[in-house]
Amino acid sequence: MKNTTLIIFVVLLAFMGIKGCSSYNGLVTKDENVSQAWSNVQSAYQRRADLIPNLVNTVKGYAEHEKSTLEAVINARAKATSINIDPSNMTPEMMQKFQQAQQGLSGALGKLLVSVERYPDLKANQNFLELQSQLEGTENRINVERNKFNETVTTYNKSVRKFPNNIFAGMFGFARKSTFESQAGSEEAPKVNF
Repeated sequence: MKNTTLIIFVVLLAFMGIKGCSSYNGLVTKDENVSQAWSNVQSAYQRRADLIPNLVNTVKGYAEHEKSTLEAVINARAKATSINIDPSNMTPEMMQKFQQAQQGLSGALGKLLVSVERYPDLKANQNFLELQSQLEGTENRINVERNKFNETVTTYNKSVRKFPNNIFAGMFGFARKSTFESQAGSEEAPKVNF
């Protein structure tokens, strides 16, 4: 009887060890997927930040007296690139700060593009048209990467919360991660006045 109990105990212990390793490795893989998805989001935002100086310089040549709008774009870009977030500090508060900075940049770019309507020569300038097209494409890339990031985080969070992974997640320090959330009022279309 003792041998049978010992064998059952050893088998259960081995099973728990295998399940624990499997759960741990699965969580590590999903955590790394979150890191990779976040890197893709940052890359898309960096592309936008890299394009902005070219856009500003192109517009500067045509619209010297729109200095305040250009300065707002430059300041918003500086603020957006100053907030560093990575999967290790991805708290809801940090995500909100990051998103606010990026939304500030989006707003400043929107004002810049609206002010460009006043300058017909600039709108016809090939360099400006190319930069405007690149910015539009970049904004689309940012949206795609944010959506992929949210999907990856959701998959990770489900894994961290499901039984028995939640036991191993707690033991090994795997915590839920934050996703991107839309800004309050973003469900309404912006009004553009000329």
